Order: sequence, then structure tokens, then C-alpha cells
Amino acid sequence: MELMKSTDRPTRRGPTDWFTGTVWQDPINEAPEPARARSVRVGFEPGARTAWHTHPLGQTLHVLSGVGLVQALGGPVRTIRAGDTVWIPPDEKHWHGAKPDIGMVHLAIHEALDGVHINWMEKVSDADYRATPED
Repeated sequence: MELMKSTDRPTRRGPTDWFTGTVWQDPINEAPEPARARSVRVGFEPGARTAWHTHPLGQTLHVLSGVGLVQALGGPVRTIRAGDTVWIPPDEKHWHGAKPDIGMVHLAIHEALDGVHINWMEKVSDADYRATPED
């Protein structure tokens, strides 16, 4: 058993290559081999969002607070709120983030495959981000 103290895992700012706007990441776990689970608490300030990306084994998002947006390539922008959970299938190109005027915090849970847990792609355009969401 390993106890991971919160003070051993400082909050880090999300890299600008992967995010638009201000995003804060609090690592929760990165399980050692042979386990593959990874989880992180991600706080998006209003207007912040991820770049397009995929996960080889999928991803679960659970919204803790605020209101956010999520979109799979070719699908509608969807509104997500505190208490909502989103399952994103393996290799589905998607993005997620806060609404333009409201922040959002979610847990992101995914697994690594051969050491890869995420494949980052291009940034989400302002036009895609500002599309009218489907509730």
C-alpha cells in the first residue's frame, strides 16, 4: 500500500501546447505497471479548454463543479454540469473545457496502453468552441 500525500503532488498549470486558456491540474494517481489507471482533477477557468485529443483506451470525465462543454469530432457541442459523467470511447477525437463565462472542474480518468494515455492534436478553433451547445 502506498499513501500519497497531497503535498507531494503540487498543482501544475496545464501546458499551452495542450490547452487554450488557464487550466490547473492536480494529479491523483498514476498507477505503476501492470496497472494502467490514471486520474487527475482538472480545473478550467472560464473560456479554457483542451486541444483535440484521443485516448487509446477511452476516458471518463466526472464533473465536480461548474458548467462545461464537450464535443466528439463530427458531433454536437454538449453542455456538462456538476454531477454529470461522460464516457469517451477509445480513439474518439474530442475536446472538453469550461463555458466562456463559467469555470468547470472535472475528474479525468483513463488508462495507458503501452505507456500512452493520450494523443494530443491541434487546438480547438474559436468557431468550434463557440458553437451553440446542445443541452
